[in-house]
Amino acid sequence: MYEYLYGIIKDIESDYIVLDNSGIGYKIYTSNPYSFKLDEEYTIYLYQQIREDENSLYGFKTKEDRNFFLKLINVKGLGCKMALPMLASGNINDIISAIEQENINYLKKFPKIGDKVARQIILDLKGKLVSSSDTKLIVNEELTETLKSLGYKANDISKILPNITSSKLEDQVREALKLLLR
Repeated sequence: MYEYLYGIIKDIESDYIVLDNSGIGYKIYTSNPYSFKLDEEYTIYLYQQIREDENSLYGFKTKEDRNFFLKLINVKGLGCKMALPMLASGNINDIISAIEQENINYLKKFPKIGDKVARQIILDLKGKLVSSSDTKLIVNEELTETLKSLGYKANDISKILPNITSSKLEDQVREALKLLLR
């Protein structure tokens, strides 16, 4: 099982990217291939699906996106090809909110999601998903540990955490370093 691949984007198609890693091109299905740029380096978090007739890689820019995808594909009747468009056309927090509020109409707006699958998503996932405030807490812990490893004191770090506005960890680190250097 792959955790992630780091490499350079060599091709972008409508439903996948090709990531070059040490001279090997990996075809990785992703929710929004056009969010990547050709000839730029990325770390892509992966899910590998192995079936009798298929061995596919699904890629995500963040671990959080991948983890949400994994929860979606564990829903009975919802496979990778149905879950990926949900990530492409929906905000994760909006999807979680729709599940928690049992908003079947919101879930049915996604391709190939009908009434039966929408109800199954709610049945399987309601109450089991992390809210955005819990996600922010987890990200703050990761950010704190990253900054501590760079030699900053916990006291200084805790002072700047409320001022961090980015959602991605790498952007948060940049933002935190700017605040700490003031």
